[in-house]
Amino acid sequence: MLELNAQHIHMHQAAADKPAALALLGEVLVADGLVAPGYLDGLRAREAQGSTFLGQGLAIPHGTPETRDQVFTTGVRLLHFPAGVDWGNGQQVYLAIGIAARSDEHLRLLQLLTRALGEGDLSEALQKAESPEAIIDLLQGAPQALALDGELVGLGVAADDFDELAWQGVKMLKRAQCVEPGFNASLPMSQALPLGDGLWWLSSEQSVQSPGLAFVTPTSNLEHLGQPLNGLFVLASLGEAHQAMLERLCNLLIEGRGQELSQATSSRVVLEALGGEVPADWPSAQVPLANAHGLHARPAKALTEVAQAFAGEIRVRLAGSESAGVSVKSLSKLLAMGAHRGQVLEFIAEPSIANDALPALVRAVEEGLGEEIEPLPAAGETEQPVIATQPDESAIEQAALRAGDQVNGIAASPGIAIGPVLVRKPQVIDYPKRGESPAAELQRLDAALDKVHAEIGTLIDASQVVSIRDIFTTHQAMLRDPALREDVQVRLQNGLSAEAAWMEEIESAAQQQESLHDKLLAERAADLRDVGRRVLACLTGVEAEQAPNEPYILVMDEVAPSDVATLNAQRVAGILTAGGGATSHSAIIARALGIPAIVGAGPGVLGLAPNTLLLLDGERGELLVAPTDAQLEQARGERAAREERKRLADERRMEPAVTRDGHPVEIAANIGAAGETPEAVAMGAEGIGLLRTELVFMNHSQAPDQATQEAEYRRVLEALDGRPLVVRTLDVGGDKPLPYWPMPAEENPFLGVRGIRLSLQRPDILETQLRALLASADGRPLRIMFPMVGNIDEWRTAKAMVERLRLELPVADLQVGIMIEIPSAALIAPVLAQEVDFFSIGTNDLTQYTLAIDRGHPTLSGQADGLHPAVLRLIGMTVDAAHAHGKWVGVCGELAADALAVPMLVGLGVDELSVSARSIALVKARVRELDFAACQQLAKQALMLPGAHEVRAFVGEHC
Repeated sequence: MLELNAQHIHMHQAAADKPAALALLGEVLVADGLVAPGYLDGLRAREAQGSTFLGQGLAIPHGTPETRDQVFTTGVRLLHFPAGVDWGNGQQVYLAIGIAARSDEHLRLLQLLTRALGEGDLSEALQKAESPEAIIDLLQGAPQALALDGELVGLGVAADDFDELAWQGVKMLKRAQCVEPGFNASLPMSQALPLGDGLWWLSSEQSVQSPGLAFVTPTSNLEHLGQPLNGLFVLASLGEAHQAMLERLCNLLIEGRGQELSQATSSRVVLEALGGEVPADWPSAQVPLANAHGLHARPAKALTEVAQAFAGEIRVRLAGSESAGVSVKSLSKLLAMGAHRGQVLEFIAEPSIANDALPALVRAVEEGLGEEIEPLPAAGETEQPVIATQPDESAIEQAALRAGDQVNGIAASPGIAIGPVLVRKPQVIDYPKRGESPAAELQRLDAALDKVHAEIGTLIDASQVVSIRDIFTTHQAMLRDPALREDVQVRLQNGLSAEAAWMEEIESAAQQQESLHDKLLAERAADLRDVGRRVLACLTGVEAEQAPNEPYILVMDEVAPSDVATLNAQRVAGILTAGGGATSHSAIIARALGIPAIVGAGPGVLGLAPNTLLLLDGERGELLVAPTDAQLEQARGERAAREERKRLADERRMEPAVTRDGHPVEIAANIGAAGETPEAVAMGAEGIGLLRTELVFMNHSQAPDQATQEAEYRRVLEALDGRPLVVRTLDVGGDKPLPYWPMPAEENPFLGVRGIRLSLQRPDILETQLRALLASADGRPLRIMFPMVGNIDEWRTAKAMVERLRLELPVADLQVGIMIEIPSAALIAPVLAQEVDFFSIGTNDLTQYTLAIDRGHPTLSGQADGLHPAVLRLIGMTVDAAHAHGKWVGVCGELAADALAVPMLVGLGVDELSVSARSIALVKARVRELDFAACQQLAKQALMLPGAHEVRAFVGEHC
């Protein structure tokens, strides 16, 4: 970790300009053994990208990701320029802090500097400083105060052991916004310090936002490492903020008064002993909040205006809270309280103004703070029941389908289904808003969570489909999510029923997930709501509807995993949904069970009359309502032909795919985990064309180390038995975040920091993954590709890391390439092709970026078609550029398995098609039907067509 040290400050330096200052700084860093001489180029390059001027006479020169390999040892050196250096735009720098860091070790230092800048203008003081010690004092600024109040003291909390007691302390620090996710994992549990009198001490500096101390005692006597455990301190350490409190604690223990803390029955006793923030003993008044949306911006502003009319201090807290409260004159503090309707506010005012201020505040709240309010229910009454959400009936009625109507949806699972319709809509579940008591409601909730967890376990044991088991396993993890349960508990404390608290928190969390925009990984929102409904049904005793025994087509807004529990694959002829996309759970479940399906068909399908006969083509995405006898006969004949075609394709699945005129096309598999490899090989895969590595990282609470990753990659290579493996390095970002890699929210994550852009910001994580990949090869064919590359500098930086590591971990058969997902990469393919070993085209992202259509958009996704001539032209440009330099090109998006797209991709010269394991046999069979020369001519003609619809019609006519 970078720390400021007086020995590293070079006082009274001089430089004519910024380049001279950077050169001087580079000399110091080199002379002290921190960096190689080449690091100076990184300092200059970073300034060219943007000034490192921080403000108030400070600059923080540092290198670029490309020059991090020039760093030998992490450290900082400070140069003092009393005469100042022009850093550009008239900005004068009196202190340059040169940073040598291989990853993000400098962020803690920046946090301290930013805090120092908030204390007033440092420029003049830095200019006049006479000693290194004076510089240190200026930079450290005023220390942050240690948070220690009634909200951070928990007496008699339920805990069965040391770890659980520590978790209770961490939860209080999280609620006080002292720590970030990851703090709990950073606590050195094995190094807990016994203080005597049954008191213990734990602390960490990692994932700390502001210093804070939590103190918790257990309800019953516990032991830890053979010693009594009567109380535990959990410190979020930042700087020296805790020193004064620690001295008081030491004095108290020396005087033999430790039992005053471990046996305390009031948080006030603890706070007074440790010097914490004790609530003022001032006059107070309480009033319930009746505003429908709680204390949001408008009523909060009205409340501050009332308080500001009085000269003294006024604070507010939730009744029953032991905190000191927040200032009523601070709008931000009021909003941060998050007070809800029905909660009781307690105002505390200085005695000199209390007689006037308290009645005025109470009256303002009772009158609604500028809003119309509904009276709160009388004691013993409950709010009107809340009704679970259901589809908009007016929208369904307006779009209702009639006999003969044809609807085009999204083809989700191939096959033709014929049968009567069964429309299943979400059940309406009534439940009370208010609960009996927090303890009773929590007991009910826990019982429901345990029951649903066991039910899902039974479903996992009974399911033979890996993808469905994976979904249910995720649901079990959600039920055991401590953060989710903790947030529900907070709502229970506000008087809500178990049902209301659970559903409100589920909906809040689901809406947060929906803001991620990525439809593959943001399906967690659908998962959350599905889990939420299961638990709600359990709490209210509502049983799921039973399906009929005769074959039918199931119609729903979206098929949730829990619906699988009552879904008989032998009885469900087809699945039709109003919403969802090709990557929704409805599609995943249908494909896994081999049931023909169309998704995203619109709300009209929910208005179909019971028992209406439907003809559903899951390969074309076409639905026919009440088909004629002639249409049914034709469909049955086509279904029989398709089934025979699939049977023949399966028989030849292990044979290579070669066109009629002798042109070979390699057919590989897309997988997301090592365990899928044997099935892919058994289904005819000639290799793995895309191994998504995100799951390796998502399945851990912290970044997996090299050994963990290496074991996963070895499993894939061993199962391939000499076949090539193409691995995509970690592809996450603001749209696909990891819990241990916090990222700022982005307005449009698809156009933000993701893929290789993000990996280059954390070269330590990327380097660990590359090491694991190289170490796992053992002479077997390994292909590494970087995602979301948009320019050649990103490629060169990533490739340089591979080349450096390759000297240490040589691989005999290694190729390094990139994914073509961004149009800019396709457009500069002639340049990239000179340096890469191969291209792999991700048509899903390439299509949405080219056409500016989110492929998960509820109404536009059907237009995001990779057969659009604009997308085909980019694919053709990429292939031409690669072949001109003797490089190969693969396609690993959904388009590679599209029967109408295969002739176009083959005709454009694509060398490899990578598809799901289930699609391999049919794609091979499709290639064998084609004539390569004819496909080349067709592709040229298709490029001249106006749109995807015309291309599909053209291919269908000629192939």
